[in-house]
Amino acid sequence: MKYAKNILETIGNTPLVQLNSVTKEVDALVLAKVETFNPGNSVKDRMALKMIEDAEADGRLKPGGTIIEGTSGNTGMGLALAAIVKGYKCIFVISDKQSKEKMDILRAVGAEVVVCPTNVEPDDPRSYYSVSKRLGEETPNSWYVNQYDNPSNAQAHYEQTGPEIWEQTDGKITHFVVGVGTGGTVSGTAKFLKEKNPNIKIWGVDTYGSVFKKYHETGIFDENEIYPYITEGIGEDILPKNVDFSLIDGFTKVTDKDAAIYTRKIAKEEGIFVGNSAGSAIKGLLQLKDEFKPDDVVVVLFHDHGSRYVGKMFNDDWMRDRGFLDEEITTAEDLIKDHIDKPLVTVQTEELVSHAIERMRTFKISQIPVRDANGFVGSVDESALLYNYLEDKNIAEKPIKDVMGRTYPTVKKSASIDEVSKLINKENQAVLVDLENGKHHIITKYDIIRAI
Repeated sequence: MKYAKNILETIGNTPLVQLNSVTKEVDALVLAKVETFNPGNSVKDRMALKMIEDAEADGRLKPGGTIIEGTSGNTGMGLALAAIVKGYKCIFVISDKQSKEKMDILRAVGAEVVVCPTNVEPDDPRSYYSVSKRLGEETPNSWYVNQYDNPSNAQAHYEQTGPEIWEQTDGKITHFVVGVGTGGTVSGTAKFLKEKNPNIKIWGVDTYGSVFKKYHETGIFDENEIYPYITEGIGEDILPKNVDFSLIDGFTKVTDKDAAIYTRKIAKEEGIFVGNSAGSAIKGLLQLKDEFKPDDVVVVLFHDHGSRYVGKMFNDDWMRDRGFLDEEITTAEDLIKDHIDKPLVTVQTEELVSHAIERMRTFKISQIPVRDANGFVGSVDESALLYNYLEDKNIAEKPIKDVMGRTYPTVKKSASIDEVSKLINKENQAVLVDLENGKHHIITKYDIIRAI
């Protein structure tokens, strides 16, 4: 009989799958190493088990101990599966930008999950780096994994991922393209492949808001490169010891929008349901297409499963809120379709200024049309209210009619974006849209910017 003695024995030997549609403009054979076939649905299963076994061997992890790690979700899943089989507890620290699905999955396999803010410095005591280190110091009989600097991370890929790719391509691989986060996958795989053939090119995929590309090209750790980004699983605001820049031939950066769009394309055009970093990897590969020749064999690694992003990249509302959906926007009605179902917030001429201020605060808006019994007669916006307040501190108890500006112009719902844009200027902050049947809505500068 053929069977695995436990789930950990199913890690590795993932398939290599030819891509046909999303890479049709690439003049080379492109093969995806689909790591979702691992039991934890990601490439991180490989190094999670390796790090645990090495820690057991040298006594860092003792029987009944607690495994503590800062993770974007996938390493935590791999560690949790191994912990279940081997009898350990787990505490995982995760940043709040990670998908809810990742957090729920970690809890589903018995881990304790601590959520930390994303937009803080790495050395901030609230960061997930700092919190995981502190928990490792404070928790009795615990082991802090530190996947970023743990050499077993890269070693796992040197022993497994590299040899698998070499064997599956019969040694014909010419390029390896992979997203870079902790650096273990790219460095370990690259080390093995370059030992077999030094001419194999290794391309790292980075994201905007990460330091890798500039550091590789200049040797400068530029803090100005660091800012918040949405893409999960790749890029860093630190330099992990596992990233061996000498093994990487070059980097290309991919935007959050392109990463999200190509994550969806892979599912719809190839039938491969993979995660956010796979979208980055494919878009990065397309940006590098001039590097490839017809006889080349290009391997791109897909890190994790699409089920962890159902509420994000695979959700139309989430994509639309961030301007990631490539929808055709040509008319005034298109500009407001995301909030057309919401009532237009207005204020009456005889109401007090304090009422308008309260509505702005409640609905988080900056301008309000003013009505009387006959229709629209004026407008108020936050900058005008501030100016009037500086002139008269008692303005809040005055009627709106005393401070209102001119009426916003009204356009038909079929009006073009160009027509609407020309009406919005320094003196005029918004445009009203006639939706017919006596209903109106408002277009602001923000709606125009989102359309851009």
